[in-house]
Amino acid sequence: MGFLLYVNDLPNWVKANIKMFADDTKLWARICRVEDSGVLQEGLRRVKVWSDEWLLHFNPEKCKVMDIGHTYDTDYYIEQDSQRWKLETVQEEKDLGIITTNDLKFSKQCNETARKAMNVLRLIKRHFFKLDIPTFRILYKSFIRSHLEYSIQAWSPYLRKDIDVLEKIQQSYQVSYLHEECTLRRTTTAHWLNNIRKPKNQR
Repeated sequence: MGFLLYVNDLPNWVKANIKMFADDTKLWARICRVEDSGVLQEGLRRVKVWSDEWLLHFNPEKCKVMDIGHTYDTDYYIEQDSQRWKLETVQEEKDLGIITTNDLKFSKQCNETARKAMNVLRLIKRHFFKLDIPTFRILYKSFIRSHLEYSIQAWSPYLRKDIDVLEKIQQSYQVSYLHEECTLRRTTTAHWLNNIRKPKNQR
């Protein structure tokens, strides 16, 4: 709470659009021509003035620029310790666990999410050889689904290939255990899956 109070007045110093979360700060502006970049550059200058006032300096090497939707030749600079640093322009950036690219497609985020979920799936396979339905539900919701749905509101896939990547993880998890479970219960895979999805009072 003390840190938030310490930095809470930063938006009052900057005319550009600004968003803050903990110790992360983002500035953005609509660039319709090269001259519009001056809004962001002025914002960076004001941020520098604020940091000098409060003795809370930024790390220029961690400050990045991402151009979304335009190809204008724009460069941005920030001063720190009597030096003028040119900010690095990137095509993608990972922030709060979400990979954002300059084309606003989330294929890399989907692939990274699928990779993490698959690693957890392999870990579960090594430790659980037989699963009943209640255990299946707990493991899936706790360790698989939590990865697949982390901040999904921000990067919800809309391309078919990205949706297929995530659905493949769920199918892999189900198929990994269904064959033996269905054999023991002498039932079909479809029936077993349907039973999982139903609430207890409807079984």
